[in-house]
Amino acid sequence: MLEKFEGRRVLVTGGTGLIGRQVVKLLCDAGAHVRIVSLDRVTVDERAEHVLGDLTRFEFCKDVTRRMDCVCHLAGIKGSAAVSTGMIATHFVPTLMMNTNVLEACRVNGVQRVVYTSSIGAYASTDVFRESDYRLDSLPMDFAGWAKRVAELQVEAYHTQYGLESFAVVRPSNVYGPGDNFDPDNAMVIPSLMCRIRRGEDPLVVWGDGSAVRDFVYSRDVAEGVVLALCHGTKGGFVNLGSGRECTIRQLIEALNAFLDFRYEFDASKPTGYPKRVMDISLARERLGYNPSTSLLDGLQETWAWYIEHEDEYKNKKNYFLQTA
Repeated sequence: MLEKFEGRRVLVTGGTGLIGRQVVKLLCDAGAHVRIVSLDRVTVDERAEHVLGDLTRFEFCKDVTRRMDCVCHLAGIKGSAAVSTGMIATHFVPTLMMNTNVLEACRVNGVQRVVYTSSIGAYASTDVFRESDYRLDSLPMDFAGWAKRVAELQVEAYHTQYGLESFAVVRPSNVYGPGDNFDPDNAMVIPSLMCRIRRGEDPLVVWGDGSAVRDFVYSRDVAEGVVLALCHGTKGGFVNLGSGRECTIRQLIEALNAFLDFRYEFDASKPTGYPKRVMDISLARERLGYNPSTSLLDGLQETWAWYIEHEDEYKNKKNYFLQTA
């Protein structure tokens, strides 16, 4: 499948990010001519062209997508639930602007194949997320999910009005891996735990009783799903990209403790969070041939090894949450 991208011009927005850098590597290995657009001052692959630019500017988006054969739109704003809720406009508005501009620029410039990376947050809250259960009139699980949902509607509008099936949409679950946001002030679950272990928190106090179930998927597996979606399309809809495995928070801590020496305890007096959130990936397996193969232990070990070597990379990344009015 990757042979189809040899010599093709591919733009990867957010190519310095968690999923994006893995997509860039896959495409560069396949012989594609890759252009990365990001506001991060980070080089992830010398084979790719790195462009520093703001995707909230429509004219810029039209310029960087012109003469591209394919576009992987992965750029977004990643932050913990606390900052995403506390700085809701900072999270929502730029995300909405980037998505609208990139997708419209792709349509205007006639890009042959586009894949948009949405989020599990576009779903309404439930235990198991299935594409067939999605309803347009449902509420996203959080406010940030609206920005992702609106971009999906934009793709649906293209399909309805213009008959375009060149736009594919994927919804990843809880992604982790090298290149994650390790800013201790707004990191997600896995990088936050690794930061605290690295700093020697003793014991590591984990909120809740450890029973909450999540779907942690390794970034390289998701990147493979993105490239598969770029190749095969999603027929005007979207597909889930998860790990295919349930994982409790206790199992996550035990997996970390299997190769890192630290003491931990659960604080059951603190909120455990939503009891269960996992993805059904049957449709992605059937339609794309998606097959996530990285075990939790292997993924965590690779992520930790990368983190130790790049502990301060987050300081060179664009942090929207540091901005003031």
